[in-house]
Amino acid sequence: MEWDWHFAAEIMPALLAGLVITIKITLLSFVVAVIVGLFIALAKSSTQPYINRPVTLIAEGIRRTPLLVQLYFLFYVLPDFGVVLSPFVAGVIALGIHTSTYISETFRAGIESVPAGQWEAAKACNLSQFQVWRQIILPQAIPPMIPPLGNYLISLFKETPILSVITVMDLMGMALLEANTSYRYLEPITMVAVGFLLLSLISAQLIKFVDVRLRSRVA
Repeated sequence: MEWDWHFAAEIMPALLAGLVITIKITLLSFVVAVIVGLFIALAKSSTQPYINRPVTLIAEGIRRTPLLVQLYFLFYVLPDFGVVLSPFVAGVIALGIHTSTYISETFRAGIESVPAGQWEAAKACNLSQFQVWRQIILPQAIPPMIPPLGNYLISLFKETPILSVITVMDLMGMALLEANTSYRYLEPITMVAVGFLLLSLISAQLIKFVDVRLRSRVA
């Protein structure tokens, strides 16, 4: 099968529409992952067993089971219990929660990297818990987190094609639709691969730029 430029140009608008959905899912999933991941990190750092043990058990359970199984559970099993999610929402929740279990370790490592003396100094200044986190801890903990968080963002972007199994019409979903309709797989799948490669490279450079800027401000 030879490359057909006319067909490639014909399916480009559909793939671009799918790319927009892919970017939306990636960003929303990342927001979910960051919020849930921070909660998990704080809960696992708690000295109260009734808080850290259940959260640790649940997080490990999510981390040790395949994302595909979790995706099928949300989309196909939950309706049996009266909870019906759209493919988009199910995809965002599955990707976000699954990734949050890994991001939580990044948060925990970043927080623990702050010297103990900073915590003691904050207490000596009679700062509130909110002020301690906002003014002392997070400004020191966040910069080292940027590279790993950026890597998780890119990984989320590359994992979105799995959502095609629940009929999400993202970049991969649109490519498969066009391929199955025309019986031509060369152009759509190749274009998807190139699109993911280019956006991943661009994202990596942007993350590197943000990391350098933050570190220069801290320094």
